[in-house]
Formats: sequence, C-alpha cells, structure tokens
Amino acid sequence: MVRVTASEFQRSFGKLSDRALRETVAITKQGRDHLVLVSAEEYARLKRRDGKVGLAGELSEEWLSAVRAAEAPRKRRADRRSR
Repeated sequence: MVRVTASEFQRSFGKLSDRALRETVAITKQGRDHLVLVSAEEYARLKRRDGKVGLAGELSEEWLSAVRAAEAPRKRRADRRSR
C-alpha cells in the first residue's frame, strides 16, 4: 500500500488514481490514514464479502457442536500425485 498526503493526492490525482487500479492508496491527513482509494473491482470484491463473515460467539450451540465434531476429508491418492 502506498501512502500520500491529501495535498499530494490533489496534485497527483490522475497518477494516483491509476495506481489505485494496481494497489491500495492510503490518503493521510495530519499524519494519519484518513481515506483509502481502491479500484472499483476491489471495492466490488469487498462488498461481496459483506455479511459473509461472522463471529464464532454468534453461532448457536448446535453449530458450535457441529464444528467441533467436523473432520477434514482425507486426501485421495490421486490428489497427492497431481502435486
């Protein structure tokens, strides 16, 4: 992530907005991160993730029991050979 001051961002808007297509640009104000510029594609990706993340403490006891009892599937021999 690249960091620039707000005044530098104003002076170099075109260059920095193009750069935000490749990496996150943090805009600082008084030495602290103030805004973050990301591409529309990255913003859409982040929005798709909204609501898909939850806290374990919010799970019902039924779900917690299921998670505790779950086991990872064993790898098949063919899966190991493809590596």
